[in-house]
Amino acid sequence: MTYMIEVKGLRKEYGEFTAVDHITFNVKPGEIVGFLGPNGAGKTTTIKMVTGLLVPDEGHALVTGIDIQKEPLQAKAQFAYVPDTPNLYGKLKAIEYLHFMAQLYHVPAAEADERIEKLLDIFELTSKAGTYLDGFSHGMQQKVAIIGALLHNPQVILLDEPTVGLDPRSARLVKDLLAQHCADGNAVFFSSHILEIVENMCDRVIIINHGKIIADAPVSDLRHLKGDQSLEDIFLELTGGKDVDDMVKELGHAG
Repeated sequence: MTYMIEVKGLRKEYGEFTAVDHITFNVKPGEIVGFLGPNGAGKTTTIKMVTGLLVPDEGHALVTGIDIQKEPLQAKAQFAYVPDTPNLYGKLKAIEYLHFMAQLYHVPAAEADERIEKLLDIFELTSKAGTYLDGFSHGMQQKVAIIGALLHNPQVILLDEPTVGLDPRSARLVKDLLAQHCADGNAVFFSSHILEIVENMCDRVIIINHGKIIADAPVSDLRHLKGDQSLEDIFLELTGGKDVDDMVKELGHAG
């Protein structure tokens, strides 16, 4: 099987600090995989290595079987990446940015026009298509970034906190679009702190803490092993945050 994402022994250090410590995992066709971990656990560093934005100190990352370091252009043509804070070209209008993205990925003009029109309508941005991006709110820029990611129908979509800044309706749209994308045989890999979204959306979760993978399993399997606890409780237990309730209780007694 050719995995959509295959990570083999990735390691990244910053001085004496090891951000990612020899991690290995894969994502299969048709899967939506949630990538969880506390702040500073290594999530964003991992995603940046998979997308080629960071060079690993050790290990390899492959997208649809292509090594991102050895064949970066071929690998990057297979995926789209949406960071947690979109860094769009503020002096471009939304429609100009989207046509630029379509050209970048060699989407035929007629197909690009159709997909742009449809996605702008879905996200209720049609009336804003001629507006410069530097006048957009964070949530609106996030929508445009997601539209840009979907334009060339990539085999893999990687997202870092995809629903941050989105209103509930837009967040639901993103969930539905990503689910449909995977139903067509593609794959989605995303990090999020919103565990309810992960629990309801993902086929599988990977949990990282202190740079190491500490869990990799379907949500249902994790819940079964942990006595049907919520994903939130499981996450807190595995990452050492189970004492939060005790701390809150102590604070209440202190008051």
